[in-house]
Amino acid sequence: MQLGQLQEIEAELTAMGVKIVAIAPDKPEFVESTIARKELAYEIYSDTNMSATQAFGLAWTMTPEGVAQYKTYGIDLEESSGEDHHMLPVPAVYIVGKNGKLEFSYVNPNHSIRINPDIVLAAAKVAANRNFD
Repeated sequence: MQLGQLQEIEAELTAMGVKIVAIAPDKPEFVESTIARKELAYEIYSDTNMSATQAFGLAWTMTPEGVAQYKTYGIDLEESSGEDHHMLPVPAVYIVGKNGKLEFSYVNPNHSIRINPDIVLAAAKVAANRNFD
């Protein structure tokens, strides 16, 4: 859902010089399938072992009950990641200026809540007007 929402604002972000990059816990073939299915134009990197996600402090481990519940929805974390760690990323959005400084961050430990793309767009506009280069 979040990936598709970001796609909706990608043209506006690109016009401001902002590049979207996403990190997903899925195997590369699953990432490629998602890009094709959702017709995404931006880069998504596979982080199956969750090393990047852990480095950002965004990894959380599902309970065995949660893993079983996901399977009833047709979501098999081990199949999609190729790993048995049962970790998922906390939803997060960062805007980093060309100077490498963090201009905006959104992190929500409630994995069911995603940031509204209009907020991302507004934050990017503020950052661009402030000193994005």
